Amino acid sequence: MRSPSFTAFVLASVLAARVGAVTLNQWTQMTRTTYDYVIIGAGNAGLVVANRLTEDPRVSVLVIEAGISDLGLVEAQAPFLGPTLSPGGKLDWNYTITPQVGMDGKSFPYPRGYALGGCTTINYCFHQYGSNADWTRFANVTQDPSWAWDNMKQYKTRHEDLVPPLDGHDTSNQVIASLHSTSGLTKISLPGYNQSIDPRVIALTTQSPEWPFNQDMSGGDRSLLGMGWLQSSAGGGIRSSSSTSYLNPVNTRPNLTVVINTTVLKLLQTGTSGGKPTFLGVQISSSPGTSNVPGGRIGTVTARKEVILSAGTVGTPQILQLSGIGDKNLLQPLGIPTIINNPNVGANLIDHTFLPNIFSVNGNDTLDNMLRSNVSVQNTINQFVQTKTGVFANNVVNNFGFSRIPANSSIYQTVADPASGPDSPHWEIIPSDYWFRPGGTRPATGSYVTFVSVLLTPTSRGTIKIKSKNPFDAPLIDPRYLTTAFDIFAMRETVKSIKRLVATPAWADYVTGPFGDSFVAAVDDASIDAYVRDVTTTIFHPVGTAAMAPASSNAGVVNPDLTLKGANGLRIVDASVFPYNPSAHTQGPLYLLAEKASDLIKAAN
Repeated sequence: MRSPSFTAFVLASVLAARVGAVTLNQWTQMTRTTYDYVIIGAGNAGLVVANRLTEDPRVSVLVIEAGISDLGLVEAQAPFLGPTLSPGGKLDWNYTITPQVGMDGKSFPYPRGYALGGCTTINYCFHQYGSNADWTRFANVTQDPSWAWDNMKQYKTRHEDLVPPLDGHDTSNQVIASLHSTSGLTKISLPGYNQSIDPRVIALTTQSPEWPFNQDMSGGDRSLLGMGWLQSSAGGGIRSSSSTSYLNPVNTRPNLTVVINTTVLKLLQTGTSGGKPTFLGVQISSSPGTSNVPGGRIGTVTARKEVILSAGTVGTPQILQLSGIGDKNLLQPLGIPTIINNPNVGANLIDHTFLPNIFSVNGNDTLDNMLRSNVSVQNTINQFVQTKTGVFANNVVNNFGFSRIPANSSIYQTVADPASGPDSPHWEIIPSDYWFRPGGTRPATGSYVTFVSVLLTPTSRGTIKIKSKNPFDAPLIDPRYLTTAFDIFAMRETVKSIKRLVATPAWADYVTGPFGDSFVAAVDDASIDAYVRDVTTTIFHPVGTAAMAPASSNAGVVNPDLTLKGANGLRIVDASVFPYNPSAHTQGPLYLLAEKASDLIKAAN
């Protein structure tokens, strides 16, 4: 979705959205080196834990963030601008995946948040929690019933604050209010700006048995299947990230220190207890791009109670491997002494795939003309800056749907159903009122509608592996997309379903045909598969690289209480611990996990 208009705006924007935050710009500004807890990563989960632990004024917490502050960045405030922040922006780690064998050798950027708030600062603000069966599977896999939905849903009360939409319209037929909280920290809202395709999306629910209307698909207490209205992590026209909701209200607590622009080089073993190594030390240096030379000066901080690793699905296994925790066959050739040999570290990488199916449409009432006009974009930006209203104060889409591959599908003759249960979707559809292909170049003319399809239950498994012992070298990220029969079959079926969708009366007089050579050519299974491999990318929901497993098992990387297997003093709290990807955008499930982790940490100490 990136365009010259957006890029020019991003470079020119300087507006402080929040005040009062106390954050150190460099680790050399720190006045102490020992804290009760050291949290590595100020992202989706890390800031939740920091907030909850410092509720006790006797507890001291240090949060270390490699990236920058989100303070004053308009592009990080406006929900609609999320897709412009990556790939290639200053708020992105700017990773690139290895060539993908399932995509004919294609490689592409792999967005990860490089700022306070992590990916909650750059994502698309979709807010969901996954199905009841997703959480039941977590409980079964870990042999710990506390991970089941009946227990986990209590954390919605602490996390979620459902607020009115920006335009104040009646949402009684768009959300089930009784399923939500209004007392939590993260603002959640319904769409507050009408898009031209909204009536067609809702009309579809009366015309297609594949897409019945579902009043609330946030997750947990009811079936997710159907089409309905999007719930976004935003309120009052402003993105609600873990930084704005969990850090900003408490960043003046005297027992909380947050330092940015600081890279963790490795964890340090500080002793041995019960025959297991203890990791309470953290080696740090300045991040690239700062005034200090990365690695030129090295510091050490120490935790009295725990180090909490919250660096994400990519960063967490990287730090573990750099610290001698991982597969000895990977570490030893790189000259890293193996302290804990666990081949599961960095394995089991699971990610949702993203396929933008773009159609040309009649008329000129889509958002395309506005988004390709410098004048219109600037006017819309000014409206947002001055009043927090308009297109950019809302999400990029208003609706979405969840669906399943039919139970009598031929794929089940050879492959077991990978979904967590019969009410858990295999894939998601996201209708968009314009040409929507993040990272691509918008056509100079034409009007478009995009139906993004997202595979929620991939069976492909990849890896994260360091390629050297230099912590400033990006790891090798290999998701192994579309390398199983189920995944390519499922993505093929999403394309067929979307073609059926645009043939319904709600869309037939509006859609003129597919846009793009490979999509136009996608007329049979072989050509659809070629199109899927050509266009599919990531919606950046990776999980699994430090997965939970039963405490008695050799599987996984962490125990059900999120403590590192075979070690003392170290706990992992981020999306890497999910053993499967929830059938949802991952920020919501991760917020709940982090709230639970905070309780686990408090109880243990």
